[in-house]
Amino acid sequence: MNEFIDMEFFSLLSNQSWFAKWGEKFYNAWINLSGWKLFLDGLKVTLVVSAVAVLIGVLVGFILALMKLTEVKKGRRTILSTIAGIYIDIIRGTPSLVQLMIMYFIVFKSQASFTAGMLAFGLNSAAYVAEIIRGGILSVNKGQMEAGRSLGLSYGMTMRYVIVPQAIKTILPALGNEFIVLIKETSVISFIGVADIMKAGQFLISRTYEPYVPYISIAVIYYIIIKILSLLLNAFERRLRKNDTR
Repeated sequence: MNEFIDMEFFSLLSNQSWFAKWGEKFYNAWINLSGWKLFLDGLKVTLVVSAVAVLIGVLVGFILALMKLTEVKKGRRTILSTIAGIYIDIIRGTPSLVQLMIMYFIVFKSQASFTAGMLAFGLNSAAYVAEIIRGGILSVNKGQMEAGRSLGLSYGMTMRYVIVPQAIKTILPALGNEFIVLIKETSVISFIGVADIMKAGQFLISRTYEPYVPYISIAVIYYIIIKILSLLLNAFERRLRKNDTR
């Protein structure tokens, strides 16, 4: 059975017409129809949307995490922690695509699709980032806070110079995974007409009436983006941990 499969596989590889057919499809999509320009423009849009969404997610997520932590500081639920908890619960309990549609059709009245997309994904990511940051801060030994306060530092200064730097090392892997997921989730922004990578592929499909090359191209482009980001995050994590004794 294995010998039969191997023979079929090598016969397929030796079939020059098969390679010529696929080569012609790729050449037609990428060169004749200027697919490389479409994907390049779509890549720029995807990266801008993802970068701004990540920035919004980190900033809003950090604020939400601090709001949730007021519950720990006070020893009871506070108004700020309740508001943050409700926001996180709603965002994590509804699909990101639905949130995108609400942001575009209801908040922005079917206008400013680019801005609507960035805000929708940024605010969605903020809910997950908030829980990641909160967990990372709580993982730092309580004695660190007591030591900082005993040295005369305020609560804010202790958080900034003592707690948060230690928490970053803990949350970095989870935070990196959240950014990776966010970049892949932005592919649905084409639903509101933004010309990202997915939209470029859909345009090529409408011109060639063949989905194979565009979708394979989209998959490869996203894989390269995620691979590069993963390598950068791993390098950054190693640099942060180079002085660790563990």
